[in-house]
Amino acid sequence: MSSILEGFSQAFSLMLHFNDELMGIILLSLKVSGTALLVSTVMALPLSAILGFRQFPFRGAFISILNTFMGLPPVVIGLFVYLLLSRSGPLGFMALLYTPTAMIIAQTILAFPIVASLSHAAIMGVDPVIRYAATTLGATPLQVSLTIINEARYGIMAAVIAGFGRVMAEVGAILIVGGNIAGFTRVMTTTIALETDKGNFELALAIGVILLLISLIVNVLLHVFQKKGMTGANR
Repeated sequence: MSSILEGFSQAFSLMLHFNDELMGIILLSLKVSGTALLVSTVMALPLSAILGFRQFPFRGAFISILNTFMGLPPVVIGLFVYLLLSRSGPLGFMALLYTPTAMIIAQTILAFPIVASLSHAAIMGVDPVIRYAATTLGATPLQVSLTIINEARYGIMAAVIAGFGRVMAEVGAILIVGGNIAGFTRVMTTTIALETDKGNFELALAIGVILLLISLIVNVLLHVFQKKGMTGANR
């Protein structure tokens, strides 16, 4: 018990003194996950709008596939990206394997179906009366679409936050494509796994506490936006 308390004490000491190694790992994690979230959101939102506003062949099947990909195992994505970027793969000439860029690609693939599927659900959850009212008032199709997206904004923000929480907690895919290289591709989750294996519990605990705090903030924000979305839907 005393060793555990000592480990927590040293972990908080590392956090309070802004240990250089710790700060580097945290900043890289936020950079990789933030970039992946931004890219996935930019791609996912237009797709969500198209699925919500347009009717086309195999639309239902496409939505089902998108929902299925929400639960795709991260290690499968890591393997796919590894084969894609490896020296013998189709994109091997770009030499992206074991770089932060490869990690961003893997996390983008992870976040994309989550943001797209939940955003689509938020758009479809908007009261149809709003669409009819906007059309009756003479709004153009673009104006109608923007009105519905505005009504679904809290649900869309919740989708983005859920995607961020997913990529921040990911370890399997980025370990495969990033290689966990110290000072280059080592992020919070891979550091926890490595330092625990090495018996360096102080750094692992410090990063674990920070990851828990980030997870708490993400979940609080998610709850707030979901609550606002429900409040708006009941107006």
